[in-house]
Amino acid sequence: MALPPLPFTPIRWPAEAIWEAVEPALPGFTVEVLPEIDSTNSELMRRVKGLPGRPPQLDPVLLVAEQQSAGRGRLGRNWQSRRGDSLMFSLGMPLEPADWSGLSLAVGVSVADSLEPLQAARPRIGLKWPNDLWLRTAQGERKLGGILIETASWGGLRCVVIGVGINIRALPLPLAEAAGQTLAPVAASGLQELDAGLDAPGALLRIVPALVQAVQAFGHFGFGPFQARFAARDVLAGRAVQMSDGTRGTAHGVADNGGLLVLTAGGMVQVTSSEVSVRPMAAGSAGSAPPC
Repeated sequence: MALPPLPFTPIRWPAEAIWEAVEPALPGFTVEVLPEIDSTNSELMRRVKGLPGRPPQLDPVLLVAEQQSAGRGRLGRNWQSRRGDSLMFSLGMPLEPADWSGLSLAVGVSVADSLEPLQAARPRIGLKWPNDLWLRTAQGERKLGGILIETASWGGLRCVVIGVGINIRALPLPLAEAAGQTLAPVAASGLQELDAGLDAPGALLRIVPALVQAVQAFGHFGFGPFQARFAARDVLAGRAVQMSDGTRGTAHGVADNGGLLVLTAGGMVQVTSSEVSVRPMAAGSAGSAPPC
């Protein structure tokens, strides 16, 4: 089911302002905006891996798409969006951390802090391990966005591609399902529920310069410096959860390597695999949970 188009209005992206803020710390950095593409992550991975007769492109780049036709989420989930409803971008840059563990959590911390600086004891933007942003609303917690991280190597150089998708406008349930949102049957939230005046270009300008700094800091120091900030937004802490293999327990935050700590009947376990899905169990339910 295709999403109905919105009236066409040119989007004014702050490409020059982002470039000026980032390039001094990331030489060779460029910003590209495309009206439509299959997936910003797929495109940057194609560039990094190279094509027949064309060498890999390894310079750092921010690729923004106004619309995606085949956006991808974690575990092969689809992410599609109508133009203007979402912010969709991928950041590609060289990165050689000693340990990659916890990178998606560090990215989530940076994005959340840029959109809502930590001030309240219970911030409205929460983080769900390992790569989702949630928004606390009067109707409960709803998915705000997601993160997809991929890597590729060429000639001894490792590059990371960080994809971020943020809902700007909340979608009603039928459109949320059509767009491939991953919290059905709960409708997705939108950033404008938090800040009615914030659009996709404004959110991009807030997010990207700080994100580059965060990724560079992760490259030097790992996840440790981000652990406390993640804990302040951890939506799973203290909640009953169920993993994709059926194991149930209670989430107890994350370790200094970004692994999720879950107290099960067999004791405390640390979940580190990116291929494991963790679902918060519905209150009062022994065995059901919304898919995520």
